[in-house]
Amino acid sequence: MAHVKMQTARSTLTDPVAVAEDLLRQLHGPPPKLVTLFAARQLDQRALNRAVRERLPKDTRLVGATTAGELDNNGIHENSAVLGALSGDFEVGLGLGSGLAGDAIAAGAMAIKRACEELGVRQQDLDARRYVGLVIDDGFRYKKEELLLGILEKNQTLVLVGGGASDSETDPARQSALIHVDGEVAGDGVLVALFKTNAPWAALRSHWYVPTGERLTITKVDETHTRALEIDGKPAARRYADILGVENIADLEFGRPGGFASRPTALKVGREYFIRAAWRPLEDGSILFANLLEEGSELDLMKAGDLAGMTRDFFQEELPRRVQNPQAALLFHCSGRMWYAGATGTVPKLSEAMKLAPSAVGMNVHFEIYSGFHINTTLTVLAFGSN
Repeated sequence: MAHVKMQTARSTLTDPVAVAEDLLRQLHGPPPKLVTLFAARQLDQRALNRAVRERLPKDTRLVGATTAGELDNNGIHENSAVLGALSGDFEVGLGLGSGLAGDAIAAGAMAIKRACEELGVRQQDLDARRYVGLVIDDGFRYKKEELLLGILEKNQTLVLVGGGASDSETDPARQSALIHVDGEVAGDGVLVALFKTNAPWAALRSHWYVPTGERLTITKVDETHTRALEIDGKPAARRYADILGVENIADLEFGRPGGFASRPTALKVGREYFIRAAWRPLEDGSILFANLLEEGSELDLMKAGDLAGMTRDFFQEELPRRVQNPQAALLFHCSGRMWYAGATGTVPKLSEAMKLAPSAVGMNVHFEIYSGFHINTTLTVLAFGSN
């Protein structure tokens, strides 16, 4: 029988040494092979890393990131640190690629290369049934699509799941994110944790939208391919406002209840819809998207469902259906979901839904990664079980 299990711990202390001792004091199982550490940005990350690393067994690997909120089975939290201690039948290789802002493709390629070298396997030989990659990037570099090209360059079948290290700071000029890889803490980089296991596992994703059957066409983009200048041949923001029945273009802003979050766009891939929502209307009448855009591309219009209810159904029904006897879940929860939940008063119900997950830790992230796609407004999950 193969299995992967996880113990979890959370601390609201602020002194790094006290946090580390508090977290590790809560663990009582076998020595973990891998520890995940998701911690509020305002904590001293390097001191916290050092304190946790010193208290772990020498052979235990450590990964982590700064967050915009921390998750466990007790809900969604702020100003804390959560730790997941994974043990069982798996091997893990870690790789950190740096220089994300300068050459994201090279950073992604370096991260997967190093992770593969630790496991003694060539990238092109990765068996997608036994290997899965966890990816955490510096979310504020906005380089997910490029780094994914680097990670998947030599093996497009590898399944990836994860999200961007983040910060609860709302001022873009002051936001920053850091990633933990064993004893190193760095920004402007990307981490790949490559798992090899015979235990049941799955990469999953959950959003709260349903298709409407309507579509729009991105007819003109700017040179960065991140701003839609025209939609359906008309000024982008005005066209989207007309679709939503919004008079004031400023009300399209993602965090507002009647804006982009209520009727986002999605890329249809087979029978699935990957949310790639518009983000912000700009003063020149264009719309900023979080992902790259291509002129002539068609996107499906979605409509909001029951955020908390669909999250409950995901944990109660879909996850157990996809993973035999689920024992552990790493959660990457879009900060956009939190904005919408806050704007609609559903944070308590959404937080309550986390109790239905298997043993879980996670974080509010700055955009998500799922199956090689950069998506948003989604909960992405890497879950393990036993057979």
